[in-house]
Amino acid sequence: MKNIRTLKDLKASGYQTKSIKEELRDNLIRKMQNGEERFPGIVGYEDTVIPDTERAILSRHNMLFLGLRGQAKTRMARQMIELLDECIPYIDGSDIYDDPFNPISSYGKSILKEKGDETPIAWLHRSERYGEKLATPDVSVADLIGDIDPVKAANLKLNFSDERVLHYGIIPRSNRCIFVINELPDLQARIQVALFNILQEGDIQIRGFKLRLLLDIVFVFTANPEDYTNRGSIVTPLKDRIESQILTHYPKTIDAALSITEQEAKVHPTQNNLIEKSDLVARIIEQIAFEARSSEYVDQKSGVSARLSIAAMENAYSAAERRALINKEKSTQIWMSDLQGIIPAITGKIELVYEGEQEGPYQVSVNLLEKSIRTIFTQYFPDPEEFKKKRKQENPVESPYKKVTQWFDQGNSINMLFHLKDADRLKLLNGVDGLSDLVLKYYPKAASKHKALLMEFVLYGLSAYSLISKKILSEKIEFRDLMGAMFSNEEL
Repeated sequence: MKNIRTLKDLKASGYQTKSIKEELRDNLIRKMQNGEERFPGIVGYEDTVIPDTERAILSRHNMLFLGLRGQAKTRMARQMIELLDECIPYIDGSDIYDDPFNPISSYGKSILKEKGDETPIAWLHRSERYGEKLATPDVSVADLIGDIDPVKAANLKLNFSDERVLHYGIIPRSNRCIFVINELPDLQARIQVALFNILQEGDIQIRGFKLRLLLDIVFVFTANPEDYTNRGSIVTPLKDRIESQILTHYPKTIDAALSITEQEAKVHPTQNNLIEKSDLVARIIEQIAFEARSSEYVDQKSGVSARLSIAAMENAYSAAERRALINKEKSTQIWMSDLQGIIPAITGKIELVYEGEQEGPYQVSVNLLEKSIRTIFTQYFPDPEEFKKKRKQENPVESPYKKVTQWFDQGNSINMLFHLKDADRLKLLNGVDGLSDLVLKYYPKAASKHKALLMEFVLYGLSAYSLISKKILSEKIEFRDLMGAMFSNEEL
């Protein structure tokens, strides 16, 4: 097809023009019939957002993705270009990719009238058939629709009543394309009104010109819920003209969230070769976002983006890499103490309510990490709370953690330096009575590295359940008995 360069050749090829909405519909049907994946890389939307989107495409609708930040709204829109034909023909030189069989611009009409079957044809690849605009308060009607260009009028010596003096905005230049407006509520209400005609009648109006461009566009809008901020909202008549409103959401399960983070985290190849990451660490990091989404200190209307987990995972790798570089170690793993290095990735990803501001972003982030450890701990080891309850029974079941906690009760403590060598860390952990036996009891087949991580995890878990004390200092984390730590704080 790309060898076709004139309208005459295009007619001879039997090519037939389709509207972009028909194009999307036909290609979606073909992919569904062939069992092909339609939205690769989109995880957790298989039974919700993707079916809604496919129904909208089959209905030839414009659509609005409505949801909190970090819910892959723009990514869904960008993936739609894969449902377009590989290439489409247009009149060469046209600013708005005029259909050779039905031009709508003055340029396209004049070229067709002048050259007839010799009208030059160019081809537009699907990767170029996507336009995107971030809605900001300074966006004008001229930016989106167009305006009179006085420079063009002067250079071409044209009267302002001549259609050729018009400079088309980004929407007309996206003719026969997918056009996305992100954060629609941020667009001023008077600018949103300018979109009414385009969505309903499919035409545009520029200044006082009597022109009617029947644009062929699929509009995709993205927005946070209207009550998210006080910056603005979607005017009701505009929302009424957007045929399908699709609600997005955060991952509903840890496994889906893990897949997203694994896919999106940009881990350097050097880090991958140097550092081993366990499923335990990945689940703790992922759980932080889940804890934040239900925290009383975090603004739930703002949401907690999936970017929190992604950035935290990248920081966890970097914390382990930095420690290995300092110690000149050729291989290591992400230890529990390395998770202290993910705090900066949390503080900037959560918006706090008043109570959270009083606590401070650092302390809220530390608390979220602590809650995450507490939640994940019971998925790997027995719930310590259950043994606290059973103490009151006539024949109480002995806690599997008794030997470990007694070791600390005897005045023993551990100072876990952040930059501790792996061998030294293992020596410290093996020095805690009952810790190795506890892990072996529940994970007899664990590899040596994973066993060591689980031993460290037990200490963090016991501190999260207030069975031992954990104190974070500038260069180390100190574990000791709970009562001794309380008396120590009183002395301070």
